[in-house]
Amino acid sequence: MTTKPSVLFVCVHNAGRSQMAAAWLRHLAGDTIEVRSAGSAPADQINPAAVDAMREVGIDITDQTPNRLTWDTAETSDVIITMGCGDACPVFPGKRYEDWTLTDPAGQPLHVVRQVRDDIKTRVTDLLTSINRNG
Repeated sequence: MTTKPSVLFVCVHNAGRSQMAAAWLRHLAGDTIEVRSAGSAPADQINPAAVDAMREVGIDITDQTPNRLTWDTAETSDVIITMGCGDACPVFPGKRYEDWTLTDPAGQPLHVVRQVRDDIKTRVTDLLTSINRNG
């Protein structure tokens, strides 16, 4: 990994899961990790329920926008976390990959999105511990 590792979170629409994960990592890691997120078929806007759920824990993601996954973004990331993007996620030798099975918050009521948010926080905390331990 480079001096400042980069983590890419990828889901289909880049409007819920990957945005919440990126926000948690930015919140918990500060500027020690470069945080990226993208989608294989990005939505027009972030899921309003994800915005509300993150706002409840003091994290504002209203300034984030869904981004299209590019080959270059994936190739230059050290860690790639996929969340249901299927075959659209490129695989590069030497990268660390994790596939997180998470409920898609699209169309879900807020109480379900809160559960996804909390599950993501736990996973991001574990990821950060692992990155800090392994360099």
